[in-house]
Amino acid sequence: MESQRSFLLIGLALVTFLLWQQWQVDNAPQTVTPPTYSEAGENNLSQASSDVPVGSQAEAIESASTGTKFITVTTDVIKTKINLLGGDITQLDLLTYAKEKDGSDPYELLVEQGGQLFHAQSGLTGANGPDASSAGRPLYRASADTYTLSGDTLEVPLTFLSKDGVLVQKTFVFTRGEHKVEIRFDVMNQSDRVKNVQLFAQLKQQSAQASSSMMMPTYHGAAYSTNDEAYEKVDFGDIADKNINMHSIGGWVAMIEHYFVTAFVPSAEEQIDISTKALSGGKALIRYKGEPVQIAPGATETLSTTLYAGPKDQDKLAELADNLDLTVDYGILWFISQPLFHLLKFLHGLVGNWGVAIILITIIVKGLMYGLTKKQYTSMAKLRQLQPKLTELKNRYGEDKQKFSQAMMELYRKEKVNPMGGCLPILFQMPIFLALYWVFVESVELRHAEFALWIHDLSQQDPYYVLPILMGVSMFVMQKLQPTPIQDPVQQKIFQYMPVAFTFFFLWFPSGLVLYWLVSNIISIVQMLMINKSIEKKGLK
Repeated sequence: MESQRSFLLIGLALVTFLLWQQWQVDNAPQTVTPPTYSEAGENNLSQASSDVPVGSQAEAIESASTGTKFITVTTDVIKTKINLLGGDITQLDLLTYAKEKDGSDPYELLVEQGGQLFHAQSGLTGANGPDASSAGRPLYRASADTYTLSGDTLEVPLTFLSKDGVLVQKTFVFTRGEHKVEIRFDVMNQSDRVKNVQLFAQLKQQSAQASSSMMMPTYHGAAYSTNDEAYEKVDFGDIADKNINMHSIGGWVAMIEHYFVTAFVPSAEEQIDISTKALSGGKALIRYKGEPVQIAPGATETLSTTLYAGPKDQDKLAELADNLDLTVDYGILWFISQPLFHLLKFLHGLVGNWGVAIILITIIVKGLMYGLTKKQYTSMAKLRQLQPKLTELKNRYGEDKQKFSQAMMELYRKEKVNPMGGCLPILFQMPIFLALYWVFVESVELRHAEFALWIHDLSQQDPYYVLPILMGVSMFVMQKLQPTPIQDPVQQKIFQYMPVAFTFFFLWFPSGLVLYWLVSNIISIVQMLMINKSIEKKGLK
């Protein structure tokens, strides 16, 4: 099989895959964001922030007419807004990640309201949990309106006393340099009866905001991990169709977007129930509940969970929970992508530039594949040498395809030529290319990463289309170095316009991917020249 045909098949397969991804996005259920709403009973967990519960502290706090009170917490890497109604984190900004390249506004991961609404909610349900009260969510007290991290850790305590004598102190623990927040519930039973509470943690998000593109097919939706399923995605369409309910020991629940992940993580030994739910107004949530806990009169119990809201840092995620690093979704080729990513990261540590690291990893991969490449080109050269004999056989046997096929295989055996020799090597290289593709698409390290000259963001397309055009030129040169003997005029036209088609598609690819393909083509050209010289010395043209 000729290399041009192989590249065409690869290109067609890739474009078909990307078109299929985009079709899924375009045909996903669409929703419209309605006004803020509230639900009764346990659905109070997903109610809007404008609802103030009736309770023993209601007279001591602001009324609904003046708005519910919030507090803000600022560390060196995040800034959060906590709603005292329920103690939910309703806004979280990533201070070290800009929203736009060279912009001053931080990236908003959790958003308080509107079409991008995204909240991290946690609390206590159960028979005596304050969040299960028909009166609504508990309204906590705080000793200050703003908190700022000055040391290595910062604790932000909120308190609530229910009418039936359950005192809850909900404490948020922030750590310098970390995107994780420890959330601890110290529950004291001040009554004369046993109380039952149950911790829940959930992520509520407006589902209509999911976005992707054919050239950047990224996932936006929910995911979870259990002791049976290491990593499972549940997109917003699946949640709208059917709610999931399952039991696990340990695990986590998360909402994922392109470069960032928000996850609630219980302890690894905790028994939890994971579920999803579609809410009115196009909102969706994924939650977990812990086991019910009994608290004797006068006793105190502590329940806790961990919230991670930040970039898809594989090392940090793997350290926080088993399989959480799989949210950096490399697909079925993850076992190839992960080593390639670590190699890319190692190279970046040496040179300090992600673009240069991409060039180096391309050189390494192409160097390791040189033996297969040489075998491929040598096999195709031998096949071209046999073209006159194959034509003679075809003329001899005419329409008798069986005899022609037998004679052709006998010729291959006699000349010691493997007809698949030009195809198999490139099939080995295909997984490497796809694995690198997902590394470049999924790695937050490449977001806003500069290379050189006009390439200021390797995760975005080339603003002047220089790299795609150079890539097309390199493909044209490769065609000239490796001409195809195909006589069919239609196929000849297809191969002739391949560089043009690829250039067109690559106009919208992230520049990091185009840089990889361009460098790969340049190395292939050099290898072709070297291999062709070696082949000619053996008497093959």
